[in-house]
Amino acid sequence: MSRLKGVAGRDPRAGFRAERRDRGASVPQGLLKAARKSGQLNLSGRNLSEVPQCVWRINVDIPEEANQNLSFSATERWWEQTDLTKLIISNNKLQSLTDDLRLLPALTVLDIHDNQLTSLPSAIRELENLQKLNVSHNNLKMLPEEITNLRNLKGLYLQHNELTCIPRGFEQLSNLEDLDLSNNRLTTVPASFASLSSLLQLNLSSNQLKSLPAEISGMKRLKHLDCNSNLLETIPSELASMESLELLYLRRNKLRFLPEFSSCKLLKELHVGENQIEMLGAEHLKHLNSILVLDLRDNKLKSVPDEITLLQSLERLDLSNNDISSLPCSLGELHLKFLALEGNPLRTIRREIINKGTQEILKYLRSKIKDDGPSQSDSVTETAMTLPSESRVNVHAIITLKILDYSDKQTTLIPDEVFDAVKSNIITSVNFSKNQLCEIPKRIVELKEMVSDVNLSFNKLSFISLELCMLQKLTFIDLRNNFLNSLPEEMESLIRLQTINLSFNRFKILPEVLYRIPTLETILISNNQVGSVDPQKMKTMENLITLDLQNNDLLQIPPELGNCVNLRTLLLDGNPFRVPRAAILMKGTAAILEYLRDRIPT
Repeated sequence: MSRLKGVAGRDPRAGFRAERRDRGASVPQGLLKAARKSGQLNLSGRNLSEVPQCVWRINVDIPEEANQNLSFSATERWWEQTDLTKLIISNNKLQSLTDDLRLLPALTVLDIHDNQLTSLPSAIRELENLQKLNVSHNNLKMLPEEITNLRNLKGLYLQHNELTCIPRGFEQLSNLEDLDLSNNRLTTVPASFASLSSLLQLNLSSNQLKSLPAEISGMKRLKHLDCNSNLLETIPSELASMESLELLYLRRNKLRFLPEFSSCKLLKELHVGENQIEMLGAEHLKHLNSILVLDLRDNKLKSVPDEITLLQSLERLDLSNNDISSLPCSLGELHLKFLALEGNPLRTIRREIINKGTQEILKYLRSKIKDDGPSQSDSVTETAMTLPSESRVNVHAIITLKILDYSDKQTTLIPDEVFDAVKSNIITSVNFSKNQLCEIPKRIVELKEMVSDVNLSFNKLSFISLELCMLQKLTFIDLRNNFLNSLPEEMESLIRLQTINLSFNRFKILPEVLYRIPTLETILISNNQVGSVDPQKMKTMENLITLDLQNNDLLQIPPELGNCVNLRTLLLDGNPFRVPRAAILMKGTAAILEYLRDRIPT
């Protein structure tokens, strides 16, 4: 009877014949026969609630065809069949595995991702040849200590479980090269991790880590460390001595400052966006000789040091959503392919230049070097030439920069004198951000013939008034950090709109009107509650290049979104969907779109 043992808690004799028939049906004999020959068996997506006994015993029992006295050719003699080395039982409904697992000691690959497992059997220690174990997307609350016996393990994938701690002796997995513990409930990383001396990739993202042990620097071969979406307030200075580190992800934490990366000569990508970093100094930059990507978005930086020019290899620099008011002109000397500056109170570069993209910005900064520009830029940022009757209005900005700026005043109302100060001057940009506005000032409509750029971020807007929809020359609008949950249909009349920022609002769907603005190139709608997008309508948006849907409530990504081939940047991190996996997301937009296209039903 042991050969037909049921799931834990069930009487193994109950429904004996029915169970036997069901199990046999779930694994066709032809599949078992092929597996004896190849050493590989794939049972993924078969709705299995338990592993059929014939699978565990595939190398123990005499095959059924032998019992039927079938003739065997020389190549099919069952007693010479290959031991099972690769078993895939992912995407089923398994709640447990039995100790019969020990009957497959030759396994090198065991893949049981996307099941309902709450534990692993202690018999797993018998799989001494195992090199890859994938138990991701289950309900594991703890790991058996016996897992530390798997000394040949090279890849261990435990992401998307409910683990709160790591078993003692974990450091004995000395051959481990790839370890994924992301999306669990870990609060600490054992100092003994330092003994995982072969580790090349470590993913600790989306846990509850408040700190990292200094001993982590003992991982001398580590190339890729991902600690995104934790609660880290500091990074141990010892991390700076990790000589092999190439990719470091620290986004969405609580970091206030960066360590000095004194020995990280090979570091190619540093992602520290969405933290609380206030200062970037020469000491943070001078050692980053190999850096290609530097992501500093959504921090509290007020300036960029001249030493940024030391980063001669830099290709991508993201400074968006900081408090930067001026840039060093020397930045123009870098050979950047991508420079993001949106969401900064820049006074020294006109919005139309920023809208033209990276190369135009760099060209403008280089021209300022030739004009001996730094002294000019300083005067622009620090001077507010005012008239006595207009003491609160920056008239110099109106006349010189064509900006109507009344930001960071915490006011509930824009005074009339602000609009009066415009007089006959041309205004291209309006900045009323960081106030307490509950509605858009009606007098903004007076600027409808000229304004192209409006910033109303960090206010208390719960609706968009029709006055805004009348600014038909609008190309850029920033509405992030408000209380919006819808947009009026009249926004369809904004026939030149290229960029809209709706991040940190209360949208539950992508507003329908956006699909009808064909000029849109960039939609930023991260950190909302968006639960769905319409891929068919989105495909008609032929100019859409950037779509940021991070940190929303998307439970699934429609495969048809892969047909939006014009997208260059598609950001989906921080949503509750299971596929595409994090590994696909990390490969970038082209890989995500290709993955989605491959899954469109034919």
